[in-house]
Amino acid sequence: MENSQFFFGSFRSKITVALVLSLFLVAAISSLLIYQFSYKMQFEQFREQLKMVAQTAALSVDPDVLLQVPLNREGAKSLQYDAIAEKLSQIKKANPKILFIYTMGRSATGIWQFIVDPEPRAQSKGEAGPTSYPGDKYDVSRFPEMQKAIAGPSADKELMVDEWGATLSGYAPVRGKDGKAIAILGIDISAQDVYGIQKELLRRAVLVLGVGMLISIALGVWVSKRATDPVKELEEATMHFASGDLNYRVHIRGRDEIGRLGESFNKMAESLVASKEALQDYFYRIVQSLVRGLEAKDSYTSGHSDRVSEYARALAIEMGISEKEADMLKKVTELHDIGKLGIDERVLNKVEKLTDEEWRTVKEHPITGEEILGPVFLDKRMLAIVRSHHERYDGSGYPDGLKGDEIDILVQIVSVADAYDAMTTTRAYRGPLSKQAAIEELKRNSGTQFNPRIVDAFLKVLSKMVA
Repeated sequence: MENSQFFFGSFRSKITVALVLSLFLVAAISSLLIYQFSYKMQFEQFREQLKMVAQTAALSVDPDVLLQVPLNREGAKSLQYDAIAEKLSQIKKANPKILFIYTMGRSATGIWQFIVDPEPRAQSKGEAGPTSYPGDKYDVSRFPEMQKAIAGPSADKELMVDEWGATLSGYAPVRGKDGKAIAILGIDISAQDVYGIQKELLRRAVLVLGVGMLISIALGVWVSKRATDPVKELEEATMHFASGDLNYRVHIRGRDEIGRLGESFNKMAESLVASKEALQDYFYRIVQSLVRGLEAKDSYTSGHSDRVSEYARALAIEMGISEKEADMLKKVTELHDIGKLGIDERVLNKVEKLTDEEWRTVKEHPITGEEILGPVFLDKRMLAIVRSHHERYDGSGYPDGLKGDEIDILVQIVSVADAYDAMTTTRAYRGPLSKQAAIEELKRNSGTQFNPRIVDAFLKVLSKMVA
């Protein structure tokens, strides 16, 4: 009894109680900060990915055909409507998370109206649900981000509710050949996808908070003094998370409760990083499928991106670049021509010499590709592969006229691999060169179009492939 009174009335008990309360408070604040920051980060990523998908989808819509859709109910039976609806349905089918996809334009009265929404086709098949027809009016005053989409890609800043239900939407302008927006393309995802992220993050936050409370009590009783440093480290980790550093890890050794808290903290961090990478990979595969579709439009370039990416990886390894970086190079190289989505199919497959205007359009595709991938690939060096793969060693390339070491070594690697595959495959305007003839061309342009050191390394790669 006396020992109990001594403990509960002692200075140690006061320190223990204070430490327990402090640790519990830190755990609660940490969980709240992590939850709020993680949710905000995931939500913003969702918005950026929606804008990217909407922008990419908008590029696949033919503006001339869209303008020809009659804006009345009979318009849903027109060939132009069917062509656009089929394209939108393919995009929706390739992206299971898309709930609705549609195009809409402004009318003279200021009230917007639907142009093509594939849902009437679903209605004709007996599928229930709300739908709209060409010319149907829609009040967009409730949706400020949709109105902004005329100027550029946009996405709702919160879940929105209308007669179609609760959704999160991304929008992008459909531009005519003069570059002016003629309509917007909208993509809706179900609110359940957003709620799912919120629920999972809340579950983890509650779990961490519960574990933190139990460990705080144990540490307060048994290791009051030792608790100071671990708590400080956890607090520092929380601040790293709040500042966006999800790669930060705590280093708390031991098998006691504090050690397990550190382990739980790191596991949560790894889970968040894995979730972020999974989202990036999901949208990477979306863009990759669009590249496959782009190459499918031109039988001459089928498989071009895959071959170039394999050459680039092998060449990078030959030049001493790490496998991790070489694998990332391969992944990005598969998308290096994504900007050609913005080029008319007739120009891509043209046999005759391109006009000056057509050539200027073709030369814009590296910049278009960078704009498409920018929201996903935040690594500037990897984006440079898309933007600069047509730069030349002597500075005569495009779009920026970079020269020599101004061009990243990874970009120069892709340039050589891209040129070799282009020369050795059939194109609309010429037949393929033999392997030896292509090698001679590489040698002839070494020091002008290509970095001589990379050409020499690529010749070794080709000789190994033969062996």
